[in-house]
Amino acid sequence: MTEDLVDRIYEAAFVPDLWPDVFDRLSELSNSAGGGMGLFDDRLDPMLIASDLVRPILEGISAEGGFKSSSVSQLLLTLPPPSEFVYDEDYFPKEALENNRTRLDRTLPLGIGGEVGTFIPLPTGEVLLFTMERWLTNDRPSRDELDQLNRMRPHLARAGLIGARQRLERARATTTALAAIGLPAAVMTSRGRVLATNQLLDALPLVFVPTARDGLALADAKANKLFQQAIASGTGDAASGRSVPIAPSENSEAMIVHLIPLRRLAHELLSGADILIAATALNPTNLVPSPTIPTGLFDLSPAEARLAAALASGDSLGVAATSANITYRTASTYLGRIFDKTGTRHQAQLVALLKGAYVPVAPSKGE
Repeated sequence: MTEDLVDRIYEAAFVPDLWPDVFDRLSELSNSAGGGMGLFDDRLDPMLIASDLVRPILEGISAEGGFKSSSVSQLLLTLPPPSEFVYDEDYFPKEALENNRTRLDRTLPLGIGGEVGTFIPLPTGEVLLFTMERWLTNDRPSRDELDQLNRMRPHLARAGLIGARQRLERARATTTALAAIGLPAAVMTSRGRVLATNQLLDALPLVFVPTARDGLALADAKANKLFQQAIASGTGDAASGRSVPIAPSENSEAMIVHLIPLRRLAHELLSGADILIAATALNPTNLVPSPTIPTGLFDLSPAEARLAAALASGDSLGVAATSANITYRTASTYLGRIFDKTGTRHQAQLVALLKGAYVPVAPSKGE
């Protein structure tokens, strides 16, 4: 059984769906109730995989943000890492376990008591946690049960490292694929940390500027304000998508930077990243855009998009207001919102942006 289990562990490193079976086998080996694995990284939400009994517990804790606020989770990052599997009562301070809401609210009602675990700091910066839950009726593990788990520990550590690397490589693979079709791209977390960029984005240092803590900014101050607002909104603009225009400069052409939310399977496949950043160049045209284009790109309301399209066709604000059967004051209000959403300051800038020929207007003193 041991040899077969080792093979299964290394197989799971490349096929994550096999991890629950690994934890079921580890439970049988160590007389445990179930087990799980957590990959913790301050850039991402935890990656959690567990056996059927334990999975709902971990998913519930994660959904409530418990791993970020749990005193036990925080202790994992401050206490010296054990070199083997240890029983929680022999490792954590007594008061930390007594106040552990997870144990009181989630595991005790299932007949689960303590846990045996080990955590492994990885050279990539993540912390890998393996834990085996114990039945209340067989809480404290025997020395032989600990030894059985410890014999698997080196294999679990190596397999976990492979999984962590694959997690980031999937993000890099996506940005590389976008480079192949000519799109500068990056993948980021909702906290604004960059996980991967491609060579096309790296070749635009006068447009995209690295910041502290693996962040990313736009060199254009006006555009960057919209960009950072979209990222910081978390469940707002970045979650629903946002497009930010960048004015041309002496060294770069006009561009639109798109913030594309990564949800569900895309979120899982791209290593837990939350946002895909992709940039497209603007090509000058005399064509007037359909109202659906600014609606989709810049999150304009239908009324705002119709007004923008009318202005792009050459109408004055007054004529556009009359055509839309709204007052001039209402049209002025819409125009102000359009300026905010598109990062423009003047009507001429807006029209040039919508036609793909965004020519910046020199800012007045004090701007």
